[in-house]
Amino acid sequence: MSVTEAETLVPEAKGKSTRPRRRVIERDQRRSTVLTVIVWVSLAYFLLPIVWLAISATKSNSDLFSSFGLWFSHFSLFDNLHQTFTQQHGIFAQWLLNTLLYSVGSAIGAAVLATAAGFALAKYRFRGRNLIFSVILGGIMVPGTALAIPTYLLLSAAGLTDTPFAIVLPSLVSPFGVYLMRVYAHEAVDDSLLEAARLDGAGELRIITSVALRLMAPGIVTVLLFTLVATWNNYFLPLIMLNNPALFPVTVGLAQWQSAASGGGGAQVLFSSVITGSLVSVAPLIIAFLFLQRYWQSGLTTGGVKG
Repeated sequence: MSVTEAETLVPEAKGKSTRPRRRVIERDQRRSTVLTVIVWVSLAYFLLPIVWLAISATKSNSDLFSSFGLWFSHFSLFDNLHQTFTQQHGIFAQWLLNTLLYSVGSAIGAAVLATAAGFALAKYRFRGRNLIFSVILGGIMVPGTALAIPTYLLLSAAGLTDTPFAIVLPSLVSPFGVYLMRVYAHEAVDDSLLEAARLDGAGELRIITSVALRLMAPGIVTVLLFTLVATWNNYFLPLIMLNNPALFPVTVGLAQWQSAASGGGGAQVLFSSVITGSLVSVAPLIIAFLFLQRYWQSGLTTGGVKG
């Protein structure tokens, strides 16, 4: 074969070798475009109610029914806030405070109990450990609504209904939190660190507080936030446990206003208070997430031991 014929064959060979690569690139680009569209559609799906709520909170009660829901009208946000916080002698502020106390107390208590139980199940060997963990896994499958009536009967027999304890005590038990912390402690806290601490003379409580808690911080924050959001948004449990309006959380209180507004009789003005109160009640959750999310950055590799 001459040199000229060889030179003419080389580009053809190169062209054939690059065709599969181009096809892969084109296929990846199409897949990336589809995924991008799915992400944007999902983002719009989750953000649209928040946008509608924020816009509706700036409208007067009459504008809520006479203007387009996703567009602004006469700006009445400050009037709506004043009406919401002064309605029924300012009971909305009491509802907001109740929700804060219930949620923070439940979140801290659930995080402490889940951390202690999860660490014990992951790092200590004792009889019945697997059975206990299996029962906890079974508890995750039981819906909370199925336990509401038995919980009410139990707390009623103890005389704790219509008290803050009726909301906080059931929220302290988090089977999913125990499961999460058990898995997290097993991965994040290396056994060699615990053995080294014991050789240095540290007690078990000192090991947990000085070594384990720091490595388990992202998992603890996760349980804390999950419980905080679950208790903040809880509606059914306070509805059956509480009778005194002064003890209501915002979920039950706003639902009562919504029922009164839907019933007519001059209570339609409460519609704007319900929407504005809903917007106000969402703000603390957003702030809590933005403040605590930085503790998640370390991920599951926080406790990894370098070789």
